[in-house]
Amino acid sequence: MKRYKVLLMTFAAACTLGASSCVNDLDVTPIDPNIQLPAEVLNSQEAYERLLAKCYAGLACSKADGPHGSQDDISGVDAGFGQYMRALWNMQCLTTDEATCCWNDTGLPDMHNLCWTTSNQFIVSMYYRIFYQVGLCNEFIRQANANVAGLSDADFPKKAEFIAEARALRALSYYHAIDMFGNVPFSTEANSVGSDGPSQISRADLYNWLVNECTELLAANSALAAPGQNVYGRCDKAFVQMILAKLYLNAEVWVGQNKYAECAEVCRQLRSEYPKLHDNYAELFMADNHLWTKNQTYNGDEIIFAVPQDGIETQSYGATTFLVFAAVGGSMDAASFGISSGWGGLSMTKDFTSKFDADNDSRAMFYTAYGAGIDDYLVFDASEGESGYKSMKYSNVNHDGSAAKANGFVDTDVPVFRAADAYLMLAECAKRGGATEEEGRAALNDVRKRAGLTEVDSYSLQDVLDERARELYWEFTRRQDLIRFGQFTTGDYLWEWKGGVRNGQAVKSHMNLMPLPPADINANGNLSQNEGY
Repeated sequence: MKRYKVLLMTFAAACTLGASSCVNDLDVTPIDPNIQLPAEVLNSQEAYERLLAKCYAGLACSKADGPHGSQDDISGVDAGFGQYMRALWNMQCLTTDEATCCWNDTGLPDMHNLCWTTSNQFIVSMYYRIFYQVGLCNEFIRQANANVAGLSDADFPKKAEFIAEARALRALSYYHAIDMFGNVPFSTEANSVGSDGPSQISRADLYNWLVNECTELLAANSALAAPGQNVYGRCDKAFVQMILAKLYLNAEVWVGQNKYAECAEVCRQLRSEYPKLHDNYAELFMADNHLWTKNQTYNGDEIIFAVPQDGIETQSYGATTFLVFAAVGGSMDAASFGISSGWGGLSMTKDFTSKFDADNDSRAMFYTAYGAGIDDYLVFDASEGESGYKSMKYSNVNHDGSAAKANGFVDTDVPVFRAADAYLMLAECAKRGGATEEEGRAALNDVRKRAGLTEVDSYSLQDVLDERARELYWEFTRRQDLIRFGQFTTGDYLWEWKGGVRNGQAVKSHMNLMPLPPADINANGNLSQNEGY
């Protein structure tokens, strides 16, 4: 086992060297660069599979040797808030009405206030995580194609499958890049290690590349597994369908193209593949939520893709460990969440929680003991930390009430894509002319019925946005949704401290995109900063 840990650390170093100029800036340097190169040990399918595991682990962990180790994937990025899923949550949720945080880390209040600068460490962390992950996948594809040990088809029968999975993971990170940063550095396995910094690709060209990449991975002759047919926690065609649906859904904002009919068609396919939502919403966010996936033997099949977590084997201070621990504090009963004590810090705004019918909506999982008055909500002062409604959505207990493996970290897997999201995308496409009103209403009502709400005979686009808020809060979608509906930077919808004032105000529209780190621009003459920064 130790041999493979060293192998993965070495692979990470090699990938860092080939990913982007960004990894050499802000003291972001390869870790353990003098260990044996991957090419020297890639002599079996098992070795390649363990290297592929590193591509997946890049979403789950920040260090090769555990949360207290010294072997960070990349230095210069905090291993806690810089963990991929936690960094993504900061970008997509903390910047909106969904979440607030009373911690005073430099740049953290600016995220919710929408007044960040180009050097904001939380934005920088997300940027580097994305392109480190792209580098990992590029290097895996490069090494697998090179097959330096000359493995035969019999010795390496899953070569095409592994490469397809790495391409799918790379597409996920480029999807995050196009959403948050727009025009970004671009490289694939065709770019040689040690070459000059990558060229900058336009948002439109990256969109076209991603659509083509997803289409190829979904083709009948693709080696990628059919929906629900891969090992749990690994990519399949439904994973890629979700990325493609998201690309089409946001095409009007990103590239000025109406692709709602195309989005609706993908979502129809997903709905046929995942025809039933799990009965109990809360169980989707518990310690044994892996049971509610299509390729498990339990009676649920809603989670399309999750990043696995394990309180003993897969530990970090990001992902669901962060979402459980940081939401619990003060007078809350930590034991009921499967932990010994919480960190406190995270709250929710009154503008967001007021969207719920708390008496009937099973998704309204809030701790309200701190009150609902405006002065009880968002306070960016650690001394006043426990304020506002607290989210009780994620927990570290099993659905039958039994204890998880450990309470220092959590077992709860991170749901990245769920079928309910595809249902709501179909409902939105119907209101935007891409599907029939009847099928959109049916999809919307399936989500509402599971939540304990009455069915609707008609609905508006705003109803869809509000339903997405209730169904998908703290699941990395809110910022993107608000931008698509024209409510993120504008004055059409305000929440506490948007724009840095208590009652909220509009901000400049260039903040619909995040800035590229100045150090990366300085190091790579091919890059230009996003407009407005």
